[in-house]
Amino acid sequence: MLTSLRPIVHAILEDNALLWFGDHGISHWARVLENGLRLSTETGADPNVVSLFAVFHDSRRINEFADFDHGKRGAELAAQYPNQLFELPDSEFDLLYTACVGHTHERTHANITIQTCWDADRLDLGRVGITPHPNRLCTSVAKRREIIDWADSRAQFRMIPDFVSQEWKLGIE
Repeated sequence: MLTSLRPIVHAILEDNALLWFGDHGISHWARVLENGLRLSTETGADPNVVSLFAVFHDSRRINEFADFDHGKRGAELAAQYPNQLFELPDSEFDLLYTACVGHTHERTHANITIQTCWDADRLDLGRVGITPHPNRLCTSVAKRREIIDWADSRAQFRMIPDFVSQEWKLGIE
């Protein structure tokens, strides 16, 4: 498991175009991380890939609205960092890359780690007023009513997980 995402988050934020706490900012990344790690305990998804997906998938958006290629740009940014800020075997990096590229326009995927990444992001749609629908989720875990309700309530209230200020050390209190 990755020991810390802090150096990665700080590197990403050096050239981030969006507000930190906008619809696709770090509070969203943090909720996607929590969603993904919670799901992965039951889906068996790779927690390293899920964690890296959370911080890279929206990291290169240029606006909060229509930005079709942002997932590919996030994947390309991740491709700049292996062996610098994180290490992943090629097979795991391929999953990360595929998850980032396809997260906005792909419906599902055969790989459980990619499915878990996409569900972790989709479970946070409440931040923009959309309640996640089970038919739009990939994994049986994410489709459970208690998971949807848990994630959606956090998203609707734009809950900021504690580690955003504590572990990521962003000076937010």
